[in-house]
Amino acid sequence: MDIAITDETGNLLAFERMNGALVGCIQIAIDKAYTASVFGVATEELGSTSQPGGPDYGLNTASGGRFIIFAGGVPIRYGKNIVGGVGCSSGTAQQDADVAKAGVSVIQQHMSK
Repeated sequence: MDIAITDETGNLLAFERMNGALVGCIQIAIDKAYTASVFGVATEELGSTSQPGGPDYGLNTASGGRFIIFAGGVPIRYGKNIVGGVGCSSGTAQQDADVAKAGVSVIQQHMSK
């Protein structure tokens, strides 16, 4: 798994690449965290609105293709504020989403202490 954490502006704060994680997924993980941070929603939610005829159609081609519209990016919230994002890539879409959600959960637990 490739795991990226960004701040609320989408700037990379931390990155970890596990042994055997796909090299091609490094930038994807970073871009998932970026997308979740700047839009404040899970990347998989953008997938449904980015289809032809949808209000966000073409979003994935904006900003040099940096916006990701499939699972694996989750925003980090502190109260009502978006304070960052976690992006994961190298597994299936469901695995990426599950790992990102678990990462956000752990971060949020530490923020409340």
